[in-house]
Amino acid sequence: MDQEKIKKAVNLLLEAIGEDKEREGLKDTPDRIARMYEEIFEGYEKDPTEVLSKVFSADNSEMVIEKDITFHSMCEHHMMPFYGKAHIAYVPGDKVVGISKLARCVEIYARRLQIQERMTGQIADAIMENLGAKGVMVVLEAEHMCMTMRGVKKPGSKTVTMATRGCFSENEELKRHFFDLVRID
Repeated sequence: MDQEKIKKAVNLLLEAIGEDKEREGLKDTPDRIARMYEEIFEGYEKDPTEVLSKVFSADNSEMVIEKDITFHSMCEHHMMPFYGKAHIAYVPGDKVVGISKLARCVEIYARRLQIQERMTGQIADAIMENLGAKGVMVVLEAEHMCMTMRGVKKPGSKTVTMATRGCFSENEELKRHFFDLVRID
């Protein structure tokens, strides 16, 4: 990530909105934002394949669910935050992954400029491909700041997206069972 370009861009933005970039409260803002961007966009530097490669043999072929995984991301349309919870289920082949790795996979994709719809599919595809799962279901529910503090201004509204792969695409009963266990509000 190019810290200097970010700092220059923030200085230009401050000037463009009519601020004095030399005033006390803003002097270090370009540096702070550059450091913050390095953190909130670290997903570009990480590969979900590495995270999901730590697998264990398992005889279990029943659904595994990790729910209420909190995430924060940045909308690529307005560069404003959206945040919420991810719910993931997969039916293992002959391997399972450590449950923290599912949360890390969410984090990798969330820490990029995103749209929620794409992010949902990226998570599902990464789990399906890297675990050799029989099926995957990912549901994201999020509040988008571009809907709550600008534009339509509807705080509390949530966007829910879903991606199904494999046996979840083919089996409505399995999907219902997932929703019963997750109980999405």
